[in-house]
Amino acid sequence: MKRQLPNPRELVELLQFKKPDLNARRRRLDAALTIDDLRAIAKRRTPAAAFDYTDGAADGEISLARARQAFEDVEFHPDILKPAERVDTRATVLGGTSALPFGIAPTGFTRLMQSEGETAGAGAAAAAGIPFTLSTLGTTTIEDVKAVNPHGRNWFQLYVMRDRSISYGLVERAAAAGYDTLMFTVDTPVAGARLRDTRNGFSIPPQLSLKTIANAIPRPWWWFDFLTTPKLEFASLSTTGGTVGELLNSAMDPTISYDDLDVIRSMWPGKLVVKGVQNVPDAVRLIEGGVDGIVLSNHGGRQLDRAPIPFRLLPQVVREVGRDATVMVDTGIMHGADIVASVALGAKFTLIGRAYLYGLMAGGREGVDRTIAILRTEIERTMALLGVSSLDELEPRHVTQLRRLEPVPGQRDVTAR
Repeated sequence: MKRQLPNPRELVELLQFKKPDLNARRRRLDAALTIDDLRAIAKRRTPAAAFDYTDGAADGEISLARARQAFEDVEFHPDILKPAERVDTRATVLGGTSALPFGIAPTGFTRLMQSEGETAGAGAAAAAGIPFTLSTLGTTTIEDVKAVNPHGRNWFQLYVMRDRSISYGLVERAAAAGYDTLMFTVDTPVAGARLRDTRNGFSIPPQLSLKTIANAIPRPWWWFDFLTTPKLEFASLSTTGGTVGELLNSAMDPTISYDDLDVIRSMWPGKLVVKGVQNVPDAVRLIEGGVDGIVLSNHGGRQLDRAPIPFRLLPQVVREVGRDATVMVDTGIMHGADIVASVALGAKFTLIGRAYLYGLMAGGREGVDRTIAILRTEIERTMALLGVSSLDELEPRHVTQLRRLEPVPGQRDVTAR
C-alpha cells in the first residue's frame, strides 16, 4: 500500500471538537440514552428513602420483575420491503388524541422525589401533547395542575376513601377544573407490603435520623430543593403524619364495591376508566357494564406481589372484550418497544409511572422531557423497523410473547370467563 504524509487540511477537518456544554443538568441528561440511564442518574442524586419509594415494589418485588421480564421476552416480526419513511405515533383514546401512545400515570408523593413534582410532569405532558394523570395522593392541587396544563388533557385518579365525602369532593373539583377522564382505582383496598419503605423508615414528611443524614450528605441539592420550596402536602388528606402504609390504610377502604363505582359514575360527567383490572371476567363485566375503558394493572407491583402480569393478560382480555374496547396497560414499561408491543396486542393506550419519575429525579422538568423524548425515539424506530407507518397498522402478528412461566398442567384457568 502506498503511504503518504498526512494532509494538514484533512487533519483539520478530522479534528472537529464538540463545543463543551457548561450546563451540568443538560449535559447529564443528554448523556442518558435509555430510561435505565435516567434511573442510574436518579439513584445517584436522590436520597435512598425517596428513590426506593419510587423504585421499589411489594414484598419480594416479584410482580415488578416478572412484568419487566415479560416485555424483554417479546419477539418482533418485521415486514421487509415495506417502507415506513414517516411514522405517525398519534393515538386516539377516550374521545381525544394523544401525540404518542402513552400518557403519564398517577403517582403519589411526587414532589418528594424532586421539588417540581407534578408541575414538571404536567408541563412536559402539555409540551409533548400527551395526557397527564394526577393522583389522589398527589402533592399538587387539581387546580394548579390545570393551570400548568390549561389546554392539554388532564386525567384524575381517584381512590374511594373511608370518608366518602373526601372522594366525592375531589370528583367535583376535577369536574369543575375541566379534567376529561376519571380513573377509578380498585386495586388498593389496603396498602401493600412495601418493605423498602419500612426498612428506610420512610414517612411524610421525612424524619431525620443518623442514617438519613448520612445518606443525604452527598446529595445536598435534594435537601436544598426540599427545604426551600413550599411544604409537602396532599390534596386529599388532612394529616400527613406517619408511614406511607399508615397513610394509605387510613385513606383506603377495603369495602369498596360496584355500588361505589355506580355512585361515582352518576357524579362524573366525563370519561370513566377503571384502573387495576387483573383478570378476564372482571374486564368483561366492566366493559359490558358500560365503563369507557379499563387499565390492566397490578399497581406497578406495589400491592399484591405475584399478581398477574398485565402485558401477558392483555391478549386474553382483548379477545374477550373486542379490539374496539378501550383497554389500556401499565406496569413494567421501560422502553418504547414495550409500548409498541402493547399496541400490537390490542392496547389502545399505555401509561408510564416509574419511567417518568426517573426522569424527574434525574433533572426535574427537563428530565421528564428527556424521558418522553427517549420513548418517542424508541417508538418511532421500532415502528419503522417493523415496517409500519401508523399505530393502526400494528397487529398481533407483529409480536410473539415468549413465555417463561406456564400454569401447572391440569390447574383450573382462573383467567377464563
